Amino acid sequence: MEILPRILNEQVEALVKSGYYSSKEEVMKSAVRNLFQTREELRMSASIELYKEGKISLGKASELAGMNPIAFKESLRERGVVREIGESEEKLRENTEKLRKLIAQGAR
Repeated sequence: MEILPRILNEQVEALVKSGYYSSKEEVMKSAVRNLFQTREELRMSASIELYKEGKISLGKASELAGMNPIAFKESLRERGVVREIGESEEKLRENTEKLRKLIAQGAR
C-alpha cells in the first residue's frame, strides 16, 4: 500500500532519478523537516505531546518548539498542560528499593 497518492509518489521518484535526493526516504526527511520549520503550530504541538508522554525533557521540548524554557512553560500553562515536577511514583519506588538494598548490604 502506497502512503502517497500516485502523482506525489511519481514526483518523489522523479526527484530521486534527477539526482536531487539519494532516496525516497531522503525526500521524506526533507519534507518533514521543512514542514516543522515552516509550521510553528505543528512544531509546538509535537513538542508538547512528546513532553506530555515523557519522551523528552522540558528543555528539549522548548528547544524543538523554538522557544526558551520560560516561554514554553507559559505555553504549557495556557494549554492546560500540567507539568510534573520531580520523579514519577514508579521511579520513586525503584529508588527506594535500591536504597533499601544498599542499606541492607551496609548493615552486614
